[in-house]
Amino acid sequence: MKKTNRQPGPMTTAIHAGEGPDPTTGASSPPLHMSSTFVSSEVAGFSAHDLQEGRDTFIYSRWDNPSVAMLEAKIAALQGTESCLCLASGMAAATAIFLTFLSTGDHVIVSDVSYAGVAELVRETLPRLGIEVSTVDMSDLAALEAALRTNTKLIHTETPVNPIGRLTDLNAVSVLAHGVGALHSCDATFASPLGMDAVGLGVDLIMHSITKYIGGHGDAVGGAVAGRSALIAQMRKEAAIHHGGVLSPFNAWLIARGLSTLPLRMKAHQSGALAVATWLETHPRVTRVVYPGLPSHSQAELASRQMTNFSGMIAFQVGDAQEGRLLAQQMIDRLQVIHYAVSLGHHRSLIFWMETEPLMETSFRLEGVQLQSYRDYAGDGIFRLSVGLEDADDLIADLEGALA
Repeated sequence: MKKTNRQPGPMTTAIHAGEGPDPTTGASSPPLHMSSTFVSSEVAGFSAHDLQEGRDTFIYSRWDNPSVAMLEAKIAALQGTESCLCLASGMAAATAIFLTFLSTGDHVIVSDVSYAGVAELVRETLPRLGIEVSTVDMSDLAALEAALRTNTKLIHTETPVNPIGRLTDLNAVSVLAHGVGALHSCDATFASPLGMDAVGLGVDLIMHSITKYIGGHGDAVGGAVAGRSALIAQMRKEAAIHHGGVLSPFNAWLIARGLSTLPLRMKAHQSGALAVATWLETHPRVTRVVYPGLPSHSQAELASRQMTNFSGMIAFQVGDAQEGRLLAQQMIDRLQVIHYAVSLGHHRSLIFWMETEPLMETSFRLEGVQLQSYRDYAGDGIFRLSVGLEDADDLIADLEGALA
């Protein structure tokens, strides 16, 4: 996209950032570059340490690829950061943050509720590498402040947290992190790049599973971290080139195609989710609904202050664990529009039963006040509903049939 003094809007940015007519063919759509290697026009080094910023030339697709670079430029522009690194999955992106900026003897504070893969990584793998880990309810700023140490190098948040929809005050966390010289990274997958101004809230590294809202169609897996150029360059050499979890050019091309409609889709996701969540609150079998766009959310004030789009993620309770399991099977048998499946952020709606006790045993392992905070949102279990782009009336009718 040509440089101008005028800041383009989100739709224009999503469509045009990182791309332009193909200089060879004049093709309007961006080409797909599946080549693993590129012919050099000058003598170049054979090590990643010889890489220079600017991307005027490409050498090898593990180092850099035109299709992946195009997606990275799009995400950085939409997220409002200097740079972006795309990787093979959301977990690859999370792992890249931890293993680039943490070493033996360092201390990291992580949200005690987070994506299950991240929760297990920080509880099982990082301690084995000699990295000290504290898991904290990030909605409790006093607990976060008490967890800070002289060797704290990173605070990793997630908001809204997966799967319960609890929020984190990102600006307050950034102040605490920067006060001790630590970085603040945030998994913003539930919110999407359009859900909040993470850069303006002080976040240093903004992570997404781009499998979800950014791709939006459930047909490609990927991850991304956006932030300052110096931090992303450090991650590119460490995580992408040395660890090797790079994104396929074909997946980058698919995800970029989906990203072009993200602003339109996020408006529709929010509209549909608000209608469905409002209806769920009236259903006699539903005992609690958690959605940041509802006045009933316990952090509604923070949601309205921090979020610019409430996304399409709803959590709701239906009673005890037995009731949840029975209803989950009923949904499998009866749902016709909504798919009973994991994942989220796709154009089609997805729902899945997430029982509290098994998650405590495998992923979160919470006790005491932290367990009680989780149960305040989830009880014995929740249904995580990712509202897609279908007509809200059709989704409500489908849920009504399944809940009957």
